[in-house]
Amino acid sequence: MRTLPPTLPVLLAAALLATPGTGAAQIKIGFINSITGPEAPIGENLTNGAELAVEDLAKQGIQVKLVKQDDTGKPDKAIAAIEQLATGDEVAAVVGPYTSACANAVARQAEQYEIPELIPAAAKEEITRQGYKWVFRVNAPAHGYAQSLIDAALGLGKPRTIAFIYESTDFGASVSDAGKKYAKAKGLTVVADEPYQKGAADYRSTLTKIKALKPDLVFMVSYVADAILLMRQSREIGLHPQAFLGGGAGFDTAQFEKERDISTNVFSVTQWTPEVKNPGAAEFATRYVARYGKKPSYHAACSYAATMIAGEVAAKAGGDRAKIRAALASGAWPTILGTVKFQDYDGFQGQNRLVMPVIQYQDGKGVTVYPPSIAHHKPVYPFPGFAR
Repeated sequence: MRTLPPTLPVLLAAALLATPGTGAAQIKIGFINSITGPEAPIGENLTNGAELAVEDLAKQGIQVKLVKQDDTGKPDKAIAAIEQLATGDEVAAVVGPYTSACANAVARQAEQYEIPELIPAAAKEEITRQGYKWVFRVNAPAHGYAQSLIDAALGLGKPRTIAFIYESTDFGASVSDAGKKYAKAKGLTVVADEPYQKGAADYRSTLTKIKALKPDLVFMVSYVADAILLMRQSREIGLHPQAFLGGGAGFDTAQFEKERDISTNVFSVTQWTPEVKNPGAAEFATRYVARYGKKPSYHAACSYAATMIAGEVAAKAGGDRAKIRAALASGAWPTILGTVKFQDYDGFQGQNRLVMPVIQYQDGKGVTVYPPSIAHHKPVYPFPGFAR
């Protein structure tokens, strides 16, 4: 474990600053996110959610200074960011990063620096399977994406075959690996396993190969730019499965939603929808639309919940990192995601259990269609073809 400087106890006091004119203590919370770079469109949602949380914490008398660091979606920059936050800015806790590659790198550093980290949206399974004591994840891990989507398809039809196409990143590989294992366990035959380098200009050759195999289900895992391009080129080549399954991320964004000619009737899985009946969820969605002019994605909701928890716990603990860690390990919080409780189960540590709803794009918006217990709309299945 890395040895911290002897001045750390003194410096840690800087995590609690006097707020001019109020006399209240101000908590410093680090926030690592993809503010610029290719994942910035999704990163914007996380920033928005965190900023709304800071406002709501202030209404509770908790003054939070969000110390932002931009990792640009690159693990080396994320590592530099947490080093600065942990030893330079001396924050009480860290929220983020977004991408799985960055979050996995930061988790190792959080453990070394003994600083509580709340991961809002990174899905790689292994992040919370490494025995870490200082790392806590709000969102469901990768297998949740795969299981919810495949369960929905099996519940709505009788597919027999499935093709996977996914970006060769930590997120893409983790979700697709979980999906392949679950598909086989459910009796589906995997007919295609196609990783790709994200950011390419053309996926038509891979999609044409998949089309020739005539899969009943096409399962895609991509961030937003590739999600849109993959569906555009699927339309161009006439790919027509029983269902397109989008593994969250870029498929659950306002950018994808507005591409109605390619998004209509596509299924995606999400960590949260505005239709859930958790306390404060509807109000959060309404406020988000009024402030930012678009619906909140699950990234915004997860970031909001993580920042609210971080602020509340850090304030109660007086900015003491060890006390914050202990509180996160033992507490439970009502949030817009439902009750968040970090648990050890099935090989995970510090992992919140979260049931992921499935949405489908209908009439220009994502609506909750599965499972039936929380569905608000009837699903369209099988895929009727692309909108004209």
